[in-house]
Amino acid sequence: MPSITFADVATAPSSRTLKAPKTPVPVVDAQNTSKRDIIIFSDFDGTIFMQDTGHILFDHHGCGAAQRHLLDEEIRTGARSFRAVSEDMWGSLNVPFEDGFNVMKEKLEIDPAFNEFHKFCLANGIPFNVISAGLKPILRKVLDLFLGEKQSSHIDIVANDAQISHDGSEWKPIWRHDSELGHDKAASIQEYKVIASSESEDGSIPLIVFVGDGVSDLPAAREADVLFARRGLRLEEYCIENDISYIPFDTFADIQKELVRLTEEDQQSTMGTGRPVQYNPRANFWRRASSKKAVPTLSSIQQSSGPATGNVFLPVEQTVAPQATLVS
Repeated sequence: MPSITFADVATAPSSRTLKAPKTPVPVVDAQNTSKRDIIIFSDFDGTIFMQDTGHILFDHHGCGAAQRHLLDEEIRTGARSFRAVSEDMWGSLNVPFEDGFNVMKEKLEIDPAFNEFHKFCLANGIPFNVISAGLKPILRKVLDLFLGEKQSSHIDIVANDAQISHDGSEWKPIWRHDSELGHDKAASIQEYKVIASSESEDGSIPLIVFVGDGVSDLPAAREADVLFARRGLRLEEYCIENDISYIPFDTFADIQKELVRLTEEDQQSTMGTGRPVQYNPRANFWRRASSKKAVPTLSSIQQSSGPATGNVFLPVEQTVAPQATLVS
């Protein structure tokens, strides 16, 4: 994969892991920080949650950990595509949808600071969106369980859908794209660009942030002004190997701290007008998509998926949760 250029982001990596904030959620003071809009896009498995939701299901209700590792190796070596291997993994499951979440509650760990971080985003009108190669019904259910349905509803999700039989004997991904990836995050971005092409009403230029952990996040991450990569995982390694600017994080508390610092830096340098200090021209279509005009929300591109066939299709949400109001 070719090297990707990002706007330089100066940061001094911390050697310690920050804990979840114990003080009330801070609201950015408009007098001390920029009024510039911030829009966040994030991976899910390994980023918001420390484990992979699919792996937990496969290990306990499907092919098992040993076989999963062998299948993962086929992806790593290129012997078979991600989509082909994933179909084998999902096809190995034999558990009703609701029952599968018993092990999720026991094994999944959410980033210790994510809940407070998302409250921070809501308090400051910062939209938070998920782009994932996983299955949307699972991701939504997990967020509902760990955050509560009200808070979860403020997060838009673009991911693959799923066809699951009532008795749980058949799990079949409904892929977003007819490709070896199943869900090509870069393609989703392009779809979003096409359907949401209006410009910002007041000419402001928002700051676009992406958060991830793996190389599969790069197609989306390269479109951001600021990239946060979970420390010690493959995305950070790739950034180091290819001289890509990024900010490492241990928990979302690190990200919250950096966002406050970045907005203060931007306010001092630009007064919140014109281009952000951290600016990547590739992110322009995200800015158009995040216009204050009536444009589709991120999750609306889910409608581009083909219709489901067979057994029971877990429904996509019938109403699109509104994004938090942008800071003005």
